[in-house]
Amino acid sequence: MTKHLGIKHSASRLALICALGAALFAGAPDASARPIDHELATVAELKAAMEAGTLTAERLTQLCLDRIAAYDRAGPKLHAVIALNPKALEIARALDAERRAGKVRGPLHGIPVILKDNIDTVDMPTTGGSVMLAGHMAPDDAFLVKRLRDAGAIILAKVNLGEFANGSQSSMGGQSLNPHDLSRVPAGSSGGTGVGVAAGYAPIGIGTDTGGSIRGPSFVNGIVGLKPTHGLISRDGIIPLGLSLDTGGPMTRSVYDLAVSLGPMTGVDPADDATKKSAGKFERDYTKFLNANALKGARIGVARDFMGDDPDVDWIFEASLKAMQRAGATLVDVRYPKWFIDSMTQAVYSIFPPEFRVQLAEYLKTTGPKYPKTVEEMLARAYENPSMAADGAGPNPFRWNNFITRDLAMGTMNDPAYRAAVDYYMPMSRTMVEGMFAKDKLDAFVYPTNSRRVAQISAPLGGGIPSSPSVSGIANLTGFPDLIVPAGFTTDDLPVTISFFGPAFSEPKLIGYAYSFEQATKAIRRPVNTPAVAGATVEVK
Repeated sequence: MTKHLGIKHSASRLALICALGAALFAGAPDASARPIDHELATVAELKAAMEAGTLTAERLTQLCLDRIAAYDRAGPKLHAVIALNPKALEIARALDAERRAGKVRGPLHGIPVILKDNIDTVDMPTTGGSVMLAGHMAPDDAFLVKRLRDAGAIILAKVNLGEFANGSQSSMGGQSLNPHDLSRVPAGSSGGTGVGVAAGYAPIGIGTDTGGSIRGPSFVNGIVGLKPTHGLISRDGIIPLGLSLDTGGPMTRSVYDLAVSLGPMTGVDPADDATKKSAGKFERDYTKFLNANALKGARIGVARDFMGDDPDVDWIFEASLKAMQRAGATLVDVRYPKWFIDSMTQAVYSIFPPEFRVQLAEYLKTTGPKYPKTVEEMLARAYENPSMAADGAGPNPFRWNNFITRDLAMGTMNDPAYRAAVDYYMPMSRTMVEGMFAKDKLDAFVYPTNSRRVAQISAPLGGGIPSSPSVSGIANLTGFPDLIVPAGFTTDDLPVTISFFGPAFSEPKLIGYAYSFEQATKAIRRPVNTPAVAGATVEVK
C-alpha cells in the first residue's frame, strides 16, 4: 500500500516537474533564435518571427516609423518621405488580429511598403512630387497597390521623387539626400524610394521607371531593383511620364525580398492593355527561382560598351565577372552597334515628352476642380506663384525648365519623329537585341548599372549621374527586364551595382542569376548615415 502510494506520489512529482520545465521552456527565448536589427532582416526572416510570435506587424510598423522619425527630418535629414499613412498602425493591428485568427494572406502579411508618390492611394495624397497636386486624393488605389494590400502589405508612406518622375528633386519633397554620402544625389526619379529602402524605412519600396528611374536610385543607394518587362505590372493608377516606356517595379535590400514582392503585383489588368502581353507568362511566386547555383552553366553576355568612365566602377565590374565565373557561368563579350548606342537616348527623348503632355492631361481629369488640367496650366500657375512649396521643399527649376524647353517643345504624338521612334525604332531595338541573345545562345547580359559612381548634388543638370554612354534606355526601348544587384564599393565608400538584362519575361532567370551572385558576394552595406536604432531588434531564426 505504502509502496503503491509512493509510486503515485513519485509519478505526481514527476508530472509536476515536467509541467514546470515545460512552462519555463515556453517562457525562455528560443536558443536557435538570434537578435537582428529589423532593417537588415529579409521578409523571410520577418515572416518567420511573426509566425514564431516574437514579432507583430504592429511592432514592425512602429520600428519602421521610428527609423523615419530618426533620420528623415532629424539626424541626417534625408527628406525621403512626403506623407505617412495615418492609419498604418491601425492596419497593422488588424492584420495581427487576422494572423491570430488563422488567416494569413501570404508572405507579405504585415510587411510595410513605401511607394513613390506618383502611385495612387485612396488613403494618402498622390502629388507626383508637385505642389500643383498638393492634397490630391485619387479616386481609388492603383492596381499594384490594391494587389499589395490584398496580399497583406501595409502601405506605410509615400516618398519623394523627381517632380512628375523627372530629375532628382521635387517641389513637394525638396532634395532627398543619399544615406551613404549626404553630399551625393539619391538619383531620379525614384530617389525617395531608393533612399527609404537603403535607410531601412521599410523592407520593400515601389518605384517607377521610364528611362532608368528605378535603376539609377538602386545603383547610387546600393540596393536591389527591377525594371520589369513592359506589361508585367499594370500602370493603372500611376501618373504617366510616357506609357510606351513606363513601368512600376520593386526596390529592396535583398533579391529574396524583390522576388517575394514581385508576384503579388503581376497579372492581367483590364484597365491596362499592356498587361495582356503577360498572359500565361507571369508568376505568382518568384521565390521558387531563388537558386544559389543558378549561374552554373549560364551563358552571360558581357556588355563592355558601358565601361571606361570610372576605374573603381570598372574594377568592381571585373571582380564581379570573376565571381560569376567561379560560380560556373560562361562569359561571352558582346557589343552593341555604335549607331544604336549613339541614337538610343535621343529615341527615348523623342517618345516620352510628346506622350507626357497628352497622357498627363488624361490623368489630371481624375483630379478635383482646383487642380490644373494641362501642362500649360501648370506652367501658368507656377509663374504666377513661384514660391509655392510644401514644408521643407523648394522650387524644382530643373523640372520646370524641362516643361518649357523639352515637354512643350518636342512636338506631338502625330509628329514624324515620335511616330518613327514608336513605330520603327522600338520594334527594331527588340529585334536587334533578341538577335544578339540568339547569336551566341546567351541567357542574359551583364553590365555595370552606371559607368560612374554617384554624382554630387552640386553636379550639372540637377545632380544627375553623368555617364557616357547611358545604357538605361535599352531596357525601356525594348521593354525587356533589367535587374540590379549590389556588387561592391568604390574607394570612397560609394555603392556600385551590376545589372542582369534579359529577354521579355525572363524575370525568373534574372532572379536566379542575381540571387546566385548575391549569395556569392554579399556586397550590400548599411549606409553610414543611418545606423541601427537602439533596441530596434527582432528575434529571427
